[in-house]
Parts: sequence; structure tokens; C-alpha cells
Amino acid sequence: MRAIQIVNLDGPSTVELVEVPTPEPGADQVLIKVGASGVSFPEVLQTRGRYQMKPPVPFTPGSEVAGEVVSAPEGSGFAPGDRVAAMVLLGGFAEYALAPLTGMFPLPDRLSFAQGAALPLNYLTAHFALVTRAHIQPGEVVLVHGAAGGVGTATIQAAKAFGAGRVIAVASTEEKRNIALAAGADDAVPADGFLDAVRALDGFEGVDIVVDPVGGDRFTDSIRTLRRHGRVLVIGFTEGAIPEVKVNRLLLNNVSVMGVGWGEYALSNPAFMQEQWADLVPHIESGVITPPVGFEFPLEDASKALTLMDERGALGKVVLVP
Repeated sequence: MRAIQIVNLDGPSTVELVEVPTPEPGADQVLIKVGASGVSFPEVLQTRGRYQMKPPVPFTPGSEVAGEVVSAPEGSGFAPGDRVAAMVLLGGFAEYALAPLTGMFPLPDRLSFAQGAALPLNYLTAHFALVTRAHIQPGEVVLVHGAAGGVGTATIQAAKAFGAGRVIAVASTEEKRNIALAAGADDAVPADGFLDAVRALDGFEGVDIVVDPVGGDRFTDSIRTLRRHGRVLVIGFTEGAIPEVKVNRLLLNNVSVMGVGWGEYALSNPAFMQEQWADLVPHIESGVITPPVGFEFPLEDASKALTLMDERGALGKVVLVP
């Protein structure tokens, strides 16, 4: 089968399309014919050896897929031909991939494989951030940085699904802000000077939850947007710089900065992903959660997809199609 491999740690441009054997499933694994693979920022980091998961090169990256079941263990609840989404951790950038049963999810018929591949990593992360970590309450105001990317659009929709009264998107260009509004945001403001822009919104009285997958120099201003008992959720650092917080700022309004390490939590709680999926499905079926797919690349153009992510050019989810 065809697969993309990271053969060195020199960045996205050096990944290679290779021929490798189709993987053989183990006792608790499902073999999936991949219809689409999700491309996320961790794969960009893996091309430089900067992600916490560091397999020896060469290896096939790709943590999430959607497609059809080829084979599944007896009694697993899955059968050949079933449409599924799955967390595979590695090996998703290929024509076939293996998934553990704990990472298998029936894919609702209303979604395409490209949309299905957009679900596992970003939407489970958004659910963990908002529901498990921040304990979002009905009517709360949520501000989302990097709002046009895969994590950003997932967070907008998850916030709406789980009770946010207002979602404010922060994005660098008008095109990106329009993507965020189409995903369900109530307001969209520029990244430059976002604090003043947010404060100028009609009826603005403060933010309850800031979701930040970007990092960099906007962090302090994010804290300044919070009202009493507000929370900043740290998801990642796509801008590259890891911000620091002067903890005296947390005292002023009893606000919090919270880490969101979904992968660590999910891997140590095997049933957790299934519980999350069950929580998301009603909102997928209702249409509140409909992943926006911005770019579909053929498998052989994986380097272009990864470079797009690296240069922060993604609008919605980026996927590979074998």
C-alpha cells in the first residue's frame, strides 16, 4: 500500500511517499480502508522531532482517519463495510490503517469521510477543554484564538453545543474571520489589537473562557479579557513562542490558567474517548457540529498539506485523501 513517511527530521518538505506492506491487525485492532486522514499541528512538529511522541524514523504519521472497516475482532460491534472515524495515533497517512477498539467511532451517515477525519483529534480536544477542564456553564462567553483552524472551528462548534451564550472568534484576516463566523461564532475580531476590539463589542461584559491553541504574545491580553472566575485554557503553541504568566494577574479577579492535555488524559483513561463520543453524537446528528473542511490534498501532496499547517494557512480542517 502507499503511505507517507517521515524519513528525517528536516521538516514538512522532506516527507516521502513510499510503498509499505498493508498492516496486519492484532487481537484488539481494526483494519480500516482509509477514506481521509486528518492533518494536525502535531504532525508538523513530528517532522522536526519536536513532538512528545518520537518514533524512530522512518515512520508513518497520522493520528486520525475516517473510512470503512476491512476487518474487526469478533464481538467488537464493528463489521466489514462499516463507516467509522478513528484515533489511530500513528499510521494514518496511508491507504490502510490500524485502530484500537478504544479509538473506534461509528461515523454518522450525514458526514463525509473528510468531515469524519476532522472529528477525533480536534473535537475530542475541544470537548475535553470546555466540558472536562473548564466545566462550561450555560450562557458563558467563550473567546477562541486561532478560530479559523481545525482546533478553532471545532471549539466554536463545541462551545455552542455545550451551552455557550456567546462565542467570540479571534483571527488574523478577514477571510479567516468569515470562516469562524460560518462555523458558528457570534462575533469575530482581528488578532492584532484583539483586546480593544473585544471590549468594544456591543454588550461586552467580559469573557468566561479563553481557548488558546496559539500562544505567543497575546496571552497577557487574554487574561485581561476575563471577568471574575474566568479561565484561560492552554491547548498549544502554533505561534511557536511559549508565553509566561505573572501569577499576580490571577489574583485580581480570581481567574485561572489551565492546561489542556487531552492526549495524556485519554491515553490513561481508556474508556474516556467513547464517553466523549457519546456526548458529541447528538450534536453531530443535529447539525450543530459539522466540521468545516478547508483543504483536501491527495496523499502524495502530504508535504504541501503539512507546509500549509506550518505556515498557519489552514482554513478549517486539512485532510489527505488516498
